[in-house]
Amino acid sequence: MPTFALVDCNNFYASCERVFEPRLVGRPIVVLSNNDGCVVARSKEAKLLGIAMGVPLFHVREIIKKHGVVVRSSNYALYGDMSERVMNILSAAAPGHEIYSIDEIFLDIERLPVPDLGEWCRQLRQRVQQWTGIPVSIGVGQTKTLSKVANKLAKATSDDDGVFIFTPEVAENCLHETEVGDVWGIGRRWSKMLNSRDIIT
Repeated sequence: MPTFALVDCNNFYASCERVFEPRLVGRPIVVLSNNDGCVVARSKEAKLLGIAMGVPLFHVREIIKKHGVVVRSSNYALYGDMSERVMNILSAAAPGHEIYSIDEIFLDIERLPVPDLGEWCRQLRQRVQQWTGIPVSIGVGQTKTLSKVANKLAKATSDDDGVFIFTPEVAENCLHETEVGDVWGIGRRWSKMLNSRDIIT
């Protein structure tokens, strides 16, 4: 039976900034686009303040000033180097893998001799954190789409775990609570069409 693990770096650009400035841990951070015009990345703390992805900087200046949000210009050389370090660790863990983006990789773990999948994921997550300083979340499912959904659920768990594995026991309830628009590959137009036909989750 196919089994995929999607490993996704948490708030990647902000996490990279924290690796080299540990004093930023726990503080809200936003990273700006090339021309410093828009927010392209946010730490968890910045998200909780209501700062949206892609919002122009001038729209959130008051929030930034009021809450002491740290603002950084994009440093793509740094992010690329950190991504390579993370991907080297993860790809070594599973010979079958597909780097999907600068901060995401699919691992084909179907044939790996793993007696305890949950423990294997937690150890892998800990290894990446220890060796690079970058926190990751891991979602496991029988398809890449399910592993994407599982990864989103993993991000909703505590930072001490950050792993979610789809099993037959949890799949139905989890999918019932997943909005159809949150499924990988379904954009706004498809979501709107499906919702109009009473397909909500």
